[in-house]
Amino acid sequence: LKLLKEYILQIVKTIEELQNIRKNLNGNIGFVPTMGALHDGHISLIRKAKDENEVVIVSIFVNPTQFLKGVDLNKYPRKEEADIKICQMCKVDYLFMPNSMYEKDEVLIKAPINSYVLEGFTRPGHFDGVLQVVLKLFNLTLPKNAYFGKKDAQQLALIQQMVKNLFLPINIIACDIVRESSGLALSSRNVYLTPEQKEEALKISKSIYMAGNLIAKGERDSKIVKDKIYKILENLDVEYVRVVNKRFDEIEKIEPSNTIILVVVRFGNVRLLDNIWM
Repeated sequence: LKLLKEYILQIVKTIEELQNIRKNLNGNIGFVPTMGALHDGHISLIRKAKDENEVVIVSIFVNPTQFLKGVDLNKYPRKEEADIKICQMCKVDYLFMPNSMYEKDEVLIKAPINSYVLEGFTRPGHFDGVLQVVLKLFNLTLPKNAYFGKKDAQQLALIQQMVKNLFLPINIIACDIVRESSGLALSSRNVYLTPEQKEEALKISKSIYMAGNLIAKGERDSKIVKDKIYKILENLDVEYVRVVNKRFDEIEKIEPSNTIILVVVRFGNVRLLDNIWM
């Protein structure tokens, strides 16, 4: 009988080690970049990567260049031991956990102009940092397929555009939002909510589902859809509700297969994002 090779997660700490490993890998490489604090949303990405590739690489790196000045990135949740256990449970092949990805005084990539609206307007320079680190990680892992969640819709769109603009031979796999049984979109930020705030946050997914049902019944007027979302979210600190196409231009009429409805609500210092792709 052929013995099955014992599974061991290989944790990689340096860029040089990852480069040496990558030289000897064969077959399709699936890559899942993360900032750690892994939850069921990340697990869904990893499992999809496992199903579709011979080798899976997960990275955990809290990227300093995508944080605003004055925001303490040391407060970003870190759960290294739990993250390693999750990767072991999912039978990830390689877990890349570098301490640094940057040289001193390194010039950042500049994201395209549409990165300065919506999330980019709220966090100027954020997407410069995101695209910078994702491109670095792509160059190190050289994946066939890379997996991203639809919850960070604008980030996903900009990464897709970068891959297209730079002729990178990588398939960007967009994965559906994973939710708690209550409907709340999974996020590492959810741990900062009080029980009362978490209950109130359920209005976000309620508004998203309502919008989807309204459009399914034939509604095409963006203003009507937005007004009904705002009605459900009244008394909450709504940062924005937008109806956009997949280029992130605001649209007056719903365009089937080319519309994203975006909602951002604040609970104190916690920003919760949700959306629905139509």
